[in-house]
Amino acid sequence: MKLSSRTRYGMRAVLELALEYGKAPLQIKTIADREDISNKYLEQLIAMLKASGLVRSIRGPRGGYVLAKPPSEVLMKDVVLTLEGPMVPADCFKHPEYTERCTDCATRQIWQKLQTAILDVLESVTLADLVEGKIDCQKVNM
Repeated sequence: MKLSSRTRYGMRAVLELALEYGKAPLQIKTIADREDISNKYLEQLIAMLKASGLVRSIRGPRGGYVLAKPPSEVLMKDVVLTLEGPMVPADCFKHPEYTERCTDCATRQIWQKLQTAILDVLESVTLADLVEGKIDCQKVNM
């Protein structure tokens, strides 16, 4: 399973916001320069994050973007699902009609277990964990 560039870049952007949490808002240009992401692409990502309530904007000459809540309250699952959409390892999860064998497919159980494991890991890690370098591999079963 491969995450899109939208998710990888968006994660880097929210990590920048988490690193600056409680300080001045960050402008898109600042984040884009630090992370080597195009301004135009980053604007699209920030708009998605803002629409989901993970990020908020502050207007004015010293405005920019900040996390909408503390990094300790932002689950990686929320960030990834906002940017990537539903995490499904096989098409039949979204569209059972995709194949007539969907309900009795032996491999479907493996795909279900994979999906659950991915979501469990993402749900067990917060932005604060990333900022503090405290990802407990035992806790997330890596």
